[in-house]
Amino acid sequence: MTQEIQKNSYLLLDSRNAPLARGELLTNPDAPTLQVRVLDHKISDVMNHEEIQLVPMGVNGAALLGRIVRSRNDNIVLEKLQSLDNDMRQNLRIPTDFRSFIYPITGRWRGRRSIEAKDLSCGGLAFFCADPLEVGEHVEVIVPVTSQPVLLRCKILRERPSEEEREDVLYAGKFVEMCNDEEMVVREAVFNIQLQGRPRKS
Repeated sequence: MTQEIQKNSYLLLDSRNAPLARGELLTNPDAPTLQVRVLDHKISDVMNHEEIQLVPMGVNGAALLGRIVRSRNDNIVLEKLQSLDNDMRQNLRIPTDFRSFIYPITGRWRGRRSIEAKDLSCGGLAFFCADPLEVGEHVEVIVPVTSQPVLLRCKILRERPSEEEREDVLYAGKFVEMCNDEEMVVREAVFNIQLQGRPRKS
């Protein structure tokens, strides 16, 4: 996908943050009226809703909220209601259950440790690990559900409570020091899994 196409590509969500389709914004995002081409023959899914959230798939750009005013073929016209929090796409979290490995950067252990992912977002990863980790330590994690597996740096933020009865611990991690290409690859994977509506296994 070229940089220009990526720049204009958005994920369309309903008011409950459920993914509906991918779309291409045909107008300036600052315009009061937005025109969007709905991709993948999903126009009927989109037209079942009155308000649509547009979350950019590229690194830059604000998420938008709009009200559908009309449609023609695969194109919709939205009345722009507001710009949304830029953290929205970072916090768009999807369930996943791939197995992978982490490697120490600042921790006092060596080798590698097995993990099982619980959910993935553009900004981080929640995973189960049978071995203890310290809050604040940095690890490298292999994320295998992208178009090509990527090795990302991750900071352990906290232990998360889990509803599952397991002996291993659920950790929340935040991706750090990501380059633009890494951000784009992870975001595309998150959005694609969202649209497929099922967890992605490695």
